[in-house]
Amino acid sequence: MNKQLTKQTIGVGVAGTGFIGPAHVEGLRRNGIRVLGLMGSTGEKAEQKAAELNIPRAYSSLEEMLADPEVDVVHLATPNHLHHPHAKAALLAGKHVVCEKPLAMTSAESAELVQLAAEKKLVNAVNYNIRMYPLAHQARSMVQSGELGDIFIMQGSYLQDWLLLPTDWNWRLEPNLGGTLRAVGDIGSHWLDLLTFITGLRVEEVYADFKTFHPVRKKPSKPLETFTGKMLTPEDYIDQPISTEDYATILMHYENGVHGVLTVSQVSSGRKNRLFYEINGSKSSIAWNSERPNEMWIGHRSEPNQILMKDPSLLSPEARVVTSYPGGHNEGFPDTFKQLYARVYDYILAGDFDKTPDFPTFEDGHYEMQLCEAIERSAREQRWVKIS
Repeated sequence: MNKQLTKQTIGVGVAGTGFIGPAHVEGLRRNGIRVLGLMGSTGEKAEQKAAELNIPRAYSSLEEMLADPEVDVVHLATPNHLHHPHAKAALLAGKHVVCEKPLAMTSAESAELVQLAAEKKLVNAVNYNIRMYPLAHQARSMVQSGELGDIFIMQGSYLQDWLLLPTDWNWRLEPNLGGTLRAVGDIGSHWLDLLTFITGLRVEEVYADFKTFHPVRKKPSKPLETFTGKMLTPEDYIDQPISTEDYATILMHYENGVHGVLTVSQVSSGRKNRLFYEINGSKSSIAWNSERPNEMWIGHRSEPNQILMKDPSLLSPEARVVTSYPGGHNEGFPDTFKQLYARVYDYILAGDFDKTPDFPTFEDGHYEMQLCEAIERSAREQRWVKIS
């Protein structure tokens, strides 16, 4: 890209009209970034959602979006199997790319994207937005300043209930669309990325145990939009064998002798979107829960435990940077998109692409692909597997 970009001239195209695509749009607009156009799975869906979100252009295809000379950055919020081909096409078209996770379906594909982005000297980011909670940065500063002492244990879970029933259905259940790793790839990867971000530690080897509680699910025989406004009957379903995991527990050996354990589930009744971690060190412990994102528990041996409420006046300088509101004014999931895109677009507009990015990049997405492949292999072979 040769043209000088400013906040007033930079243009963005977003691919994806489901839950996450509009979340990208909102995060961009809160940063004053122009969203020029939207692409959906069909031209009709794109036009409908673009009108709903007051986006000026609706693209009927990725090719049409990439051919628009005013689009400088592409955001990919499409089904998993499209991430690699769409990201590759965008890079080849000279566009900066922000991609949802997982970055690709295999580590070979993600490695190709890392190399291509480097060759093209284009900005690349993976949407690990959970990093951008203020208390995630507070945890990072506490761990890396030595406040917790030497890290012993990292433990936690990511639990949801949206696939609890055998009639619950989503494209992520189909391996050709979502990949052969489902719960771990979809939500477990956020936990894994977050703990590496906080501690700076990478996983050396894993031992994983999977379970599919619904080996056969009921898939609607027609697109779900067809059934809007009416109850589905048994005749409206077809039996669909399921090969991906509803549940996983993963033992991990991190660098420096740190041990970890993660439980991931999409069938835990009552848990809507609960990422929980606890880090135990030689001096203190911390714990955090994404359903109560403005509170952090701090545990001590020889003095009373604490609950730290998100308040910029009480946080470290690192955490204060990603905090927009004063104490008692909660910040949540949509704010993480705003904070992530603030960093990505500040970096793009600064134009110094030799500087180390302060946001998750394709290299982080590639590492997660390597980690997830080792986890899947461990579950299949029932043994410890080292991360390549």
